[in-house]
Amino acid sequence: MTTPRTRPTVPPEAPAAVVAALRAAGCVFAEEEAALLARAAGGAPERLAALVARRVAGEPLEHVVGWAEFRGLRIRVAPGVFVPRRRTEFLVERALALAPRARTVVDLCCGSGALGAALARALPGAELHAADIDPAAVECAARNLGPYGGRVHHGDLFAALPAALRGRVEILAANVPYVPTADIRLLPAEAREHEPPTALDGGPDGLAVLRRVAEDAPGWLAPGGCLLAETSGRQAPAAERAFAGAGLVAEVAVCEESDAHVITGVLRP
Repeated sequence: MTTPRTRPTVPPEAPAAVVAALRAAGCVFAEEEAALLARAAGGAPERLAALVARRVAGEPLEHVVGWAEFRGLRIRVAPGVFVPRRRTEFLVERALALAPRARTVVDLCCGSGALGAALARALPGAELHAADIDPAAVECAARNLGPYGGRVHHGDLFAALPAALRGRVEILAANVPYVPTADIRLLPAEAREHEPPTALDGGPDGLAVLRRVAEDAPGWLAPGGCLLAETSGRQAPAAERAFAGAGLVAEVAVCEESDAHVITGVLRP
């Protein structure tokens, strides 16, 4: 069993039997996970047993407890919805560095809406839209973005967005799927079996969706607006070329600590 996407943080103690069961299942942070499960069970032994059984069976911890931590926020995560990765916090950092006073933000391929929520918290009053092709993700994102006044749309990339956003978007965060199709089988079982293929599969070289987004982004960005997407280090040069080929001023930003690679593209004023 792999470790959770969000490393648990120092919660209260949990029954030793729960810790032992999780450790036997291969959970690296068994003590922390056990404490989170105990807290989620609310003191009900039967509920705790059910939660532990789900985790031992390989379900992601975030799906079991119903939330993931992202940039200090507790993001609701429903079963079957992509779990936000902590390395993606770097994308938020880059977006805020490029457009610290953005008033119109779009979270494309939004999943749970973690990016949108983090950006909305940092940009109070900004108009926020999000979109995803997966109905379960749209429902989940609506719960996470509702407190910020965010509007969540169902559909394929830009086709889901209101036409009135054309030429107005200052931050376009697109956490597109970027795993090459042939590599899906190499992912941890937690991802392969519990997250939607549409959130993982990026086509033959992993960049099929990214290229579609880059091609259409200039028509939606405001002058000086920025597009941001995450890739692997191996894919970064080709992704940068795709952004530049769409007419954007492209750059690769790297966070060594989290092994995160973010491609940014700015529409010339």
